[in-house]
Amino acid sequence: MTAFIVKRVLSLIPILFIMSVIVFLIIYLIPGDPARVMLGDGADEATIQQLRANMGLDQPLVLQYGQWIGSALQGDLGDSYFLKKSVSAVIGEHLQPTLSLALLAELIAIAIALPFGIWAAVNRGGWADKALAAYTLLGITIPGFLLSMFLVLLFAVQLKWLPVSGYAPISDGLWNFLKYLILPGISVGVVMSSVIARIVRSSFLEVMNQGYVKTARSKGLRERSIVYKHILRNALIPILTVIGGTFGTLLAGAAVVESIFNIPGLGQLLVHSVSRRDYTVIQGLVLFIAFTYVLVNLVVDLLYAVVDPRIRLNK
Repeated sequence: MTAFIVKRVLSLIPILFIMSVIVFLIIYLIPGDPARVMLGDGADEATIQQLRANMGLDQPLVLQYGQWIGSALQGDLGDSYFLKKSVSAVIGEHLQPTLSLALLAELIAIAIALPFGIWAAVNRGGWADKALAAYTLLGITIPGFLLSMFLVLLFAVQLKWLPVSGYAPISDGLWNFLKYLILPGISVGVVMSSVIARIVRSSFLEVMNQGYVKTARSKGLRERSIVYKHILRNALIPILTVIGGTFGTLLAGAAVVESIFNIPGLGQLLVHSVSRRDYTVIQGLVLFIAFTYVLVNLVVDLLYAVVDPRIRLNK
């Protein structure tokens, strides 16, 4: 297992290198001079040149990349010109809300998708299967922001059970923390569950037709035992893939939900940074999100090997 983990980690090095080059070049893809764009049309030439020097834009490109990636490897992503703080500190301040929302939404999605998908697969062609098809169709076609607005109108405005928007850290108490995250968590989790449930159903049906499952049935094993001991474990790999993918996507792109519910997370930070042209934050944030996405995929890869030891031997 150790050799497998080392191989997987080493295989990420070229991916991370290419990713860092692309993120570094983001600032050069901006039309015009980044310093001039950041300071606006009213800035004088001396101030622009000073900012260019501060950003290292007057250095050769290769040297700039070397300095930037060297600092990034030490946790220094530069400073925000708008917030007057280090980018690492800004990301740290906005990480907890996004991580909390992503974990809650993922738990809600799994809690709905796993039993629903298994139920539909075991009762293939029945009303449970048709219900899943309708649920999946609704989950794919209804935009997440529309579901968010419906939940706010019903549970926050009409019933007044939950706050309309905002965020409270967990240090303010568990209920105070959860009551702000329930509605956005459901908004994202329900949409995600429709996709995951479909994968659970497909993966289960594929495994259910394998010879060893038929053999287990011919031996008279109980159906519950066959489903949870023989089918579930072997059907987990595609399910883990989609769960890891949705979690990574959530960390990267919860901007709409965070904006609707006024959650000060990474998505909202990215939107605000783009609107105020805070390019050092955009660069650092994109690098952090891309790294997190790669890390989530590494964890999923390692879980493959735990679920199915044959993967370790084949790689």
